[in-house]
Amino acid sequence: MTEKLRAIMALDPDRTEIDFEGIDYSWRQIAENVGAIEAALDAMGLPEDARIGVMLRNRPGHVAAIVAVLSTDRCLVTLNPILPDAKLFADVEALGLPVIIADATDLARAGLAEALDRAGSAVIEVGPRLEGVRVVQSEARTAIPVSPGVAIEMLTSGTTGSPKRVPLSRDAFDASFRGFTRYERGRSFDDPPQLNSGCTMIVNPLTHIGGIYGCIGALAAGRKIALLEKFSVETWVAAVKRNRPAVAPAVPSAVRMLLDADVNREDLSSLKALISGTAPLSPDLVDAFLEKYGIPICANYGATEFAGAIAGWTIDDFRARWAEKRGAVGRVHGDIEARIVDPENGAALPTGEEGLLELKGRQLNNDLQWMRTTDRAILDDDRFLFIRGRADNAIIRGGFKVHPDDIVHALNDHPAIREAAVVGVPDERLGAVPAAAIILKDGVDALAPDDLKAWLRERLIAYQVPAHIRIVADFPRTPSMKPSAPGLRALFEGGAA
Repeated sequence: MTEKLRAIMALDPDRTEIDFEGIDYSWRQIAENVGAIEAALDAMGLPEDARIGVMLRNRPGHVAAIVAVLSTDRCLVTLNPILPDAKLFADVEALGLPVIIADATDLARAGLAEALDRAGSAVIEVGPRLEGVRVVQSEARTAIPVSPGVAIEMLTSGTTGSPKRVPLSRDAFDASFRGFTRYERGRSFDDPPQLNSGCTMIVNPLTHIGGIYGCIGALAAGRKIALLEKFSVETWVAAVKRNRPAVAPAVPSAVRMLLDADVNREDLSSLKALISGTAPLSPDLVDAFLEKYGIPICANYGATEFAGAIAGWTIDDFRARWAEKRGAVGRVHGDIEARIVDPENGAALPTGEEGLLELKGRQLNNDLQWMRTTDRAILDDDRFLFIRGRADNAIIRGGFKVHPDDIVHALNDHPAIREAAVVGVPDERLGAVPAAAIILKDGVDALAPDDLKAWLRERLIAYQVPAHIRIVADFPRTPSMKPSAPGLRALFEGGAA
């Protein structure tokens, strides 16, 4: 990967590589900023495998920072600048990195300079739009920690609790991209460095696996990037019209927003498919989008701990087998082994039976041992994978086990509900009970909780019906637009609607 990034940068310096807010940026501009960052790191005496912090935003200067760190075989430690000040500053101090790269937006935050000083970190400022590189503080007053063989220390999304960092090795990333490249007709991971036509849209935050995975993959493929700082219907549609990609990403909540906005079909005429990950994708949503726009939605399944995706739909598979395999997250990649095991005794189960998913493969970076996930799943004879929900977020209600995803599926079938999310909240009598937050469809003014509970009792076991229901304009979300479990629980503190 390192050699490929360097070679591709030099192929055609004047070719556009990034579209950001309607402005094009060339490989030459990226390479100049990459070179300046590399020179600054070298001047500080930072060796291969040194841990380099980067406060990542979806901006061109931050893409240059990613390339500068990875192409010199140093370890990129992701920092999330959208965290509240107190949490971000505490992270900076706890990491004690020799240098942190950020742009002026974040370096101007009151209190950050003091946190950097306490951490003993040198500071490199990057221009968010490739305006140049400036060394703010050239001396590190801390030891130079190294992470041998690690490409990125990646933050998880924090969907189920506090984000944590997962070390992703260079070998794991190479294996992951090798598997993913097989999804593109006529391409191999071992192809010589070359520039390719088309465009990859990056919408997910670069601080999380979906964003940085897509970014690195596009850079290594020599494909233009349409970089969005955050999702909105207007900016997403404008980027599609301007760059005319064949494939575009959209998480499930974004797909719903596109449908609700009644986007002009002609505006999406370049698209052959959407790619959707990060959160469960309702097959009804897939069917609705396909019916309205004639565009398949190819789900994929992965995680930070997996160094990316390990299963997904190809367009060919979708056209041939969606009706038969409706609701699957796709087919397990060819270089990944998967099996379903009994959650109680770990015994392997036959295909078609539900249990816990276990995986094995080079990209998992665990010496080819079986990795047990926390996902309830079914694997069929054709290696299509069906995710039925998470085992680790089960709610124990008075001794009965309740899976939030089962309730979400039922709620999403209600004609007045656009999207639902369910978490467990404490209960003095029962230990915990399910609580549901609901977003209503446009044009629906109200929905009585008692009426909804009566409707659910016809579709769920009594102990599965939420004890608390709250109607909201939107959920608290993680940067990747998943509903945030801690944020949802906060909605129900002190009682519920």
